[in-house]
Amino acid sequence: MKIYYPKTHYDKDHRSMLFPLLKPFIKSEGFTDAQRIASYSVSDQDFVFAQDLENADIAVLTMAWNFYLKTNQQPRAIAFIKECAMRKKKVVTFNAGDFGVRIPFYENLIVLRPSGYKSKFTKNEYAIPAFIADPLKKYYASDKIFLRPYNVKPLIGFCGQANPSVLNAFKEILHTNLRNLISYIGLSAHEPQAILSTSFLRASVLKKLEQSVYVSTNFIYRKKYRAGVRSNKDLHQTTIDFYDNLKNSDYVVCVRGAGNFSIRLYETLAMGRIPIFINTDCSLPLENTIDWKKHMVWVEYSERNQVSEKVKAFHDSLSKADFIDLQLANRTLWKEQLTMGGFFKIFFNEI
Repeated sequence: MKIYYPKTHYDKDHRSMLFPLLKPFIKSEGFTDAQRIASYSVSDQDFVFAQDLENADIAVLTMAWNFYLKTNQQPRAIAFIKECAMRKKKVVTFNAGDFGVRIPFYENLIVLRPSGYKSKFTKNEYAIPAFIADPLKKYYASDKIFLRPYNVKPLIGFCGQANPSVLNAFKEILHTNLRNLISYIGLSAHEPQAILSTSFLRASVLKKLEQSVYVSTNFIYRKKYRAGVRSNKDLHQTTIDFYDNLKNSDYVVCVRGAGNFSIRLYETLAMGRIPIFINTDCSLPLENTIDWKKHMVWVEYSERNQVSEKVKAFHDSLSKADFIDLQLANRTLWKEQLTMGGFFKIFFNEI
């Protein structure tokens, strides 16, 4: 498949808003394909970039839609979409960030986003994974998972921000209400969010599991996101603690953060662990390809108080061999379908 993107749209000062697939290819001189594979799990052999729109199979907007809004260049993006429509080409754009921004609907425009609410997606919106570096290679110099043996009582892991404080929950809800108000009166392009304290939600789920006789727990509570670490995050001890917690657990609690998606979900799969996924009206990537409920303990938000019973039922349904096979299958799922190269190859073929 040949992909075209308008090179003149690129703004190096806003590189963080570059369309995800272009990041491995718009690099400084001397960046090798080996580095590209190591950093992004994608090779220059995986995709072909057309030099002109006419010869392309599909087009992508070079920058995230958030960029065009922030820099008052939305008319430029719309003009490109309309040009593609005249040439009967589909265009893919990226809605970045925890909350996403409002994007006008066009029949030939496809929107990828990590966040958002599935019930509110248009027919042209799709979930995109959070792309992460391979944690096994990065932190353990290995490409093989650390297999966990089957135990009758599974060990549940979590390391991250969770706060049972009602006062803190009130503050989070107030903040969300204010942000939504700004959105509703047109002073912000960000989409409104569900009225919810996510740190309190996490804490309440963890508490239910800690009180359960069906499971053992391995929880590390943080008061702030990434324990408040702002620099040298990847090599900080708190990051090592995070991945060790995954490595030393059977199942891992995955609950949305500020945005309605979970990066931890992909980190869990990459480590060959089994997510306990609390569904808060989420859209997951490649839902027509992946049978997500086979890879995780799926818990609807309305069933969150029965989380330990859900884990027990799922775990009891597995044999010792099944438990091993699922760990391997989850690692394979991440590697083949949720890395950058794997995801885009499947996604472009689907659309």
